[in-house]
Amino acid sequence: MNKILEVEGLNVEFALRGKTIKVVRNVNFDINDNEVHAIVGESGSGKSVFTKAIAGMLDANGSVSSGRVLLDGHDILTSTKKEWQKIRGKRIAFIFQDPMTSLNPLKKIGNQLIEVLKLHHHYTTAIAKKEALKLLEDVGIHEPERRFNQYPFEFSGGMRQRVVIAIALACRPDILICDEPTTALDVTIQAQILKLLKTLKEKFKMSIIFITHDLGVVANIADRVSVMYAGEFVESGSVEDLFYRAKSPYTIALLKSLPQLGEKGKELFSLKGTPPVMTQPIIGDPFAERNIDALEIDFVETPPFYQLSETHTVKTWAVDERAPQPKTFDFLEEIELRNTAVKQVELHHKDRKKLISIEDLEVVFSKGRKKFKAVDGVSFDIYEGETFALVGESGSGKTTIGRTIIGENKIHSGDIVFRGKSIKSRDKSLKKEIQMIFQDPMASLNERAKIEYIISEGLRAHYDKKVLKDKQILLYKLLDEVKLPRSVISRYPHEFSGGQRQRIGIARALVMEPKFVIADEPISALDVSIRAGVINLLNRLKEEFNTTYMFIAHDLSIVKFIADRVAILYKGRIVELGYTHHIFNNPMHDYTKNLLSSIPTPDPIREKEKELHEFVATFSGQEKMVEVEEGHFVLK
Repeated sequence: MNKILEVEGLNVEFALRGKTIKVVRNVNFDINDNEVHAIVGESGSGKSVFTKAIAGMLDANGSVSSGRVLLDGHDILTSTKKEWQKIRGKRIAFIFQDPMTSLNPLKKIGNQLIEVLKLHHHYTTAIAKKEALKLLEDVGIHEPERRFNQYPFEFSGGMRQRVVIAIALACRPDILICDEPTTALDVTIQAQILKLLKTLKEKFKMSIIFITHDLGVVANIADRVSVMYAGEFVESGSVEDLFYRAKSPYTIALLKSLPQLGEKGKELFSLKGTPPVMTQPIIGDPFAERNIDALEIDFVETPPFYQLSETHTVKTWAVDERAPQPKTFDFLEEIELRNTAVKQVELHHKDRKKLISIEDLEVVFSKGRKKFKAVDGVSFDIYEGETFALVGESGSGKTTIGRTIIGENKIHSGDIVFRGKSIKSRDKSLKKEIQMIFQDPMASLNERAKIEYIISEGLRAHYDKKVLKDKQILLYKLLDEVKLPRSVISRYPHEFSGGQRQRIGIARALVMEPKFVIADEPISALDVSIRAGVINLLNRLKEEFNTTYMFIAHDLSIVKFIADRVAILYKGRIVELGYTHHIFNNPMHDYTKNLLSSIPTPDPIREKEKELHEFVATFSGQEKMVEVEEGHFVLK
C-alpha cells in the first residue's frame, strides 16, 4: 500500500493565560491510499488538535513547535497561505461534528455548494449547479432539485450532515478528515452515514481519517486504529488488533467501559481520575495515575514503543519481557458472555404507584398555514422509582414529549397527569418536582454565570433565605455525588469539559430534589469513559433518592443497561412498549427490529458482515395498541 500522508515527530503547543500547554507530543502517524484510519480517545486527548494541525487549521494561540507532515513526500507545514488554499479542499477536506456550524444558515444549500465548486474548479454557474445536484444525489439526498433551493434549517440533522459531506467531496479530496461526524445522530441515521462514507471512499478512492469516541463505529468503518491519550498515541494497529489483541492498559479500559460489557443491576466499568495536566512535564507513563495495575516503573520512566507484529505497536511497560504477566482480557469472550438475552424481570407496575400518565397526547406545531402533528395520540404511564426509556430516531417526537411535560410546548389535545393532577393547571409546585437534564449542557448553562448560581438558581426561585441556607448543604453533597470538587462553584461553564458540564446539569436538576427527572439524551455527546460514569451516577442517585426517570435516547445499547421499561416512538406514535426484556429478547414491530439491527456492535467481524435495512412506513390511522403478552404492547 502507498502511504499518502506521513506525520513525523509532531508537537503542538497552545499559549493560554501565560502558560504553555503541550497538546500533541511527539506523534508519528501515517495513512495509506483508500484506507480508513480511526483515531480514538477521551475528550481532551488531542485528537481534533492533531488533525487540525495536519490541515493547517490551528487556532490563533496554537502552533506546531516541531515535526513534519508529509503529503506525497512534501512537508506541507512549510506551505504559504496561498499554497494552503490549494491543499485545503482539494487535497485535504474536513467534516465536523455539528453540521450547523459548517453551514451558513442564511444561504441556500445549493448556493453553498456552487460557491465551493466555482472557487476550486472555476466552473461556470450552470456547470457548478449541475455538479452540485449530482453531489446531492451522490450523498443520498432525495429530490435534489427541490432541496437545492432550501436553507439548512429545513433539513434534519442527518440530512445536514449529508450536505456537509457533499461540500467536502466537491473538490474530490485525497484525504477526508471526519471529526466525530455521527456522534449526535441517532443509530439508524448513523448507520446510513457510515455506509455512505464507505461507498464514497470506494467510489472516489479517498483515504479517511475518522475521529470518534464510539468503538462500535470504529468496528464498522476502520481498517486501522490509533488510540490517543494525553497528546500521544499509546497503541496503533489493525482494527482486529485493537479489539481482539489490545495490550495498552488505556485501550483495555476504554473497551471495558462499553455498555455492551455491562450487566444490568451492576455498575458499568468506568475510568477513575482525569488525564494529566499538560502544562507540566509528564514523568513516566501518562496513564499511570489512573491505571489500577500500574507498575513502579510506570511512575518514573516513559515506556518505549514495542512492535508486537507487523501492524501492531504499543507504548506500555506491561508488554516488556521483564514485567509480570498482565491479567488477560479477552474482548471476544467478554462480548459473548454479555451478548445474551436480557434477564426477565418480575412485573412491578402492579405494586407501585403511578407517578405520571400521558393520556392520548397530541402536540401540533404551526408554520404559517401549515400544521405538523409532532406527537400523535401517545399514551403511557410511568411508575414511581422506575426508569422509563423513550426511544426513536430524530424527529420521532421524543424531546417534544419531554418539553411538553415541563410546559415548554402547548398540549393540543389529551392530557398529562402528574400525581393525580393535570399539568395544565401549571401548579408552581410542579416545577420543583419535575426537572430536565438537557442533551447539550453548554447550550443550557448560562455561560456568564458561576456554577454556584447556575445550580442554585431554581432554589432561589422557590425558597426563602432561611431555607436556602439549609439547602446549601445539599448543593455540596450533590457536587460530591457527581464527582466534582466543591471548589468548582466559583468557576464558569467554559472552564469545564463536556462530561463535567453534563454533571453540572445533573446537579442543577437534582438539587431541587425532584420526584421526576426527564433526561434528554444526557450522554449521547460524551465519550465512552465519561458516559459510563454518568450512567452509574444516574443509577446511584435513583437508588438513593428514589428518583423516577424518563430517559430519552436513540442508543439502545445504553437503554438495555439503564431502563426498566421501553417505549419505541416512530413518527410521533408509540409502535411498541414493554419491559426491557420484551424489547430486546422478543421485538415484535418491524421498526423496533430495525433499530436493534442498527446498533453499532463493538466487534469488527460482526459489524462488517452486518446488512443495513432502511425502514420506511406510514400509518393508516386504523392501528391500535395490542397487548401481546403481559406488559408488552405492539401497534397493529
